[in-house]
Amino acid sequence: MASLLPANVKFRKVHKGRNRHRATSGSVLSFGDFGIQALERGLLSASQLEAARVAINRHLKRRGKVWMRVFPQKPVTRKPAETRMGQGKGAVEFWAVVVRPGNVLFEVSGVSPTLAREAMRLADGKVPFECRFLSREERERF
Repeated sequence: MASLLPANVKFRKVHKGRNRHRATSGSVLSFGDFGIQALERGLLSASQLEAARVAINRHLKRRGKVWMRVFPQKPVTRKPAETRMGQGKGAVEFWAVVVRPGNVLFEVSGVSPTLAREAMRLADGKVPFECRFLSREERERF
């Protein structure tokens, strides 16, 4: 199983940056009837994102349609253990998504609300921050 990573990037390594403010775009349901929305900020690795997607698909058993609203585009670098300081930046360890409060991570349609809620609960267990269930009927903004 191949990990999620961009086909090509302009720069191989990027600055760490700061994860501030709330999500402005990608904070409302756009495609599906139900979704999962991040309540905290953090980095979501490609393997965590894939684990959440697999959990949703396994629970839905090929019913409905699933949209993944985020994609890992940030390379995270690490230096090897017990390495002296200096000698440049470390190698790319994994790819990650910068998640802000309000980002919708996954959307689902074509299934019952109880089935969607349980699938999103399973996906919430795979991500390293707290999330909440969204539905199109409630239509409340973060």
